[in-house]
Amino acid sequence: MATGNSADFRLDGRKALVTGAGRGLGAAIARALASAGADVLLLSRSLPELQQVAMEIRTSGGTARAVVCDITDAGQLKEAIASCARLDILVNNAGMNIPEAFVDVTEEHLDRIVTLNVRAAFLVAQAAVRKMLEAPDRRRFGASIVNVSSQMGHVGSPNRTVYCMTKHALEGLTKAMAVELACKNIRVNSIGPTFIETPMTAPFFADDNFRNWALSRIPLGRLGQLDEVTGAVVFLSSPAASLITGASLPIDGGWTAQ
Repeated sequence: MATGNSADFRLDGRKALVTGAGRGLGAAIARALASAGADVLLLSRSLPELQQVAMEIRTSGGTARAVVCDITDAGQLKEAIASCARLDILVNNAGMNIPEAFVDVTEEHLDRIVTLNVRAAFLVAQAAVRKMLEAPDRRRFGASIVNVSSQMGHVGSPNRTVYCMTKHALEGLTKAMAVELACKNIRVNSIGPTFIETPMTAPFFADDNFRNWALSRIPLGRLGQLDEVTGAVVFLSSPAASLITGASLPIDGGWTAQ
């Protein structure tokens, strides 16, 4: 339970898992959790990227371990989760998008996006909860899951029908999990970032038409930065958010308020 002091935002002694932790938002979230005191398990498919993030965390005085895992492979996922002695925090971050017109979406693209954004997200959460339930002190200290959704989990958008569909599904999963797991003292929330400025999104924003379209929909008039998202994840993972579950926190500069 929160007490209203800065210690409530600390994660010392907590064990966290972040999927898609090798780059972009996942890597930034992992660094932020470690900075707040968590011992972080990094999951993605690329060992060199994971090793780089883990080294950065350790150099900064944090604790991190890298595990190569394709979360669409149930066997690999179970093995990765089993390697955790305990688990207190899950950030269900891995996801993908293939922007294209609705009538042009192929079955291959549909299956790839749904498999990662919905099926894998579900299986990650399920495996994580099973591990969380093993902690003998869970009812006292609780556990937290943060599903990384999107502003597109609340609205529609051209050329993003499959992505919007999967993120709406993740929002529904968040609410259902929150209701079912509250009695286990496991909180489940989601965040809904707008377009975030990263090296990976830079090519999209190099297109003036796309950049102007995106900025025209954001009342604050600018793209998001990584640290504006990571702070929300640390908050929702911390005792400061001890009464928050089943919530969706937009980090969208006002996009979905319109």
